[in-house]
Amino acid sequence: MARARPVIGVLCCNETVDRPVQTVASRFIRPLTQLSGATVLLVPAMAGANDTGALAAVLDGLLLTGSRSHVAPARYGEPPIAAPQDPERDEVALALAGRMIEAGKPVYGICRGMQELNVLFGGSLRAAGDGGDRHHRGLAAAGSYDGLFAHRHPVELTPGGRLARATGARRLSVNSVHEQGIARLGTGLSVEAVAPDDGLVEAIWARPCGGEVLAVQWHPEWDAGECAVSRAFFAMLGGALRGEGIRVHQGRETS
Repeated sequence: MARARPVIGVLCCNETVDRPVQTVASRFIRPLTQLSGATVLLVPAMAGANDTGALAAVLDGLLLTGSRSHVAPARYGEPPIAAPQDPERDEVALALAGRMIEAGKPVYGICRGMQELNVLFGGSLRAAGDGGDRHHRGLAAAGSYDGLFAHRHPVELTPGGRLARATGARRLSVNSVHEQGIARLGTGLSVEAVAPDDGLVEAIWARPCGGEVLAVQWHPEWDAGECAVSRAFFAMLGGALRGEGIRVHQGRETS
């Protein structure tokens, strides 16, 4: 009998397209099935729609995706900002991720997902341009959807860290599509990567209860079909879902 594929929850967002809808970009789902070898279960970002404890018992892992909304500043003790927000996603993401982590199950994050995890661990965020950040980039700056992901820049990996050991690389070239970033690092998180020219934290890692917590500021799902490092991110996620250790890298491709 073939081994069952692990089940990963993917958190949706609240958006309005003529009417309120739950959304998740298809580009997040394809590499989870093709590269992580997982069965995907979409989780509505609706407070009260699910029992987070029961859901955490069903899922083998969780991916917190990127989004067009910002994490509400009230979640990390800052005054309101004039930006799109999704308070129900905040509530579901923090509650479900917390239950998954307590259960020792892997939680990965991309872009907003990394910011949510930093807030969950008691950290704070800063807005685009604050602190001299040079790589914040949103749709207004890009001019088009494809243009969002065309901007790339280097990040330096922490020697001996999870990403460095998995990829065998010291520096990566990544895309940059975000309007918030980490200000104060959450307690218990370690820095996995930084942008060398502005010092912005680009990846974080922890293993607080036996399950891996790993998140990146960039978007590996965008070019997972062509980029070795992006494929490695989803291979790592697949291994975490199956309880496998770090695999030795097969090469040193960085983009």
